[in-house]
Amino acid sequence: MGFINLHTHHHTNTDILELVNQYPDTFVDGLQHYSIGIHPWRINDADVEAQLDFIEQKMIDTACLAVGECGLDKRIEIPLAQQLPVFEAQLRLAEQYCKPVIIHCVAAFQEVIALKKEIGISVPMVVHGFSKNSQVAQSLLDNGFYLSFGKYLLRNPELSPVFTAVPNSRFFLETDTIEEDISQVYEVAAGYKDISLEDLKEIVKTNFLNVFSNNTA
Repeated sequence: MGFINLHTHHHTNTDILELVNQYPDTFVDGLQHYSIGIHPWRINDADVEAQLDFIEQKMIDTACLAVGECGLDKRIEIPLAQQLPVFEAQLRLAEQYCKPVIIHCVAAFQEVIALKKEIGISVPMVVHGFSKNSQVAQSLLDNGFYLSFGKYLLRNPELSPVFTAVPNSRFFLETDTIEEDISQVYEVAAGYKDISLEDLKEIVKTNFLNVFSNNTA
């Protein structure tokens, strides 16, 4: 196993293991690995019940490795009160079908943590596109979350000490929507961690197998 891209919107048809983000209303068959969820930005345009039914149908697909991206975003016009039940429904599906969750979270980390505790979610939860400070990172780590880094690791050097402090057993790397290749993210990450590229690949591979072991066996 070489590079692993934990979250991308661009399927590149390479030998990279990519977890491609899918939405119920634009679903594409034939991907080797994907996640599927209702993004908070898309709730107003969604037939939520029909899309939740579609997501549940895909839970038994061996190519479906995770629920998401889904989550909470306080910086959009859709009220949090409208987002919460949609997010909760997806968390319950993930728990029911033992799927990890890929989370989109903007300015709502305490709410995400609280919902995880309230429901009693036991499946792994990965906050993708992490870009916040060490205090937020530590709070998420203390509550059992994994953190995935990508765009902001490339764009913001101030994120370096935050990433460096994350235990090697608790992070992933991704490209999300950026055009840069996942190899570029790995190169920057290896430099920040002061380890070889091959050692970094092994770390991410181990984390991937730990989190997705129920789905990739």
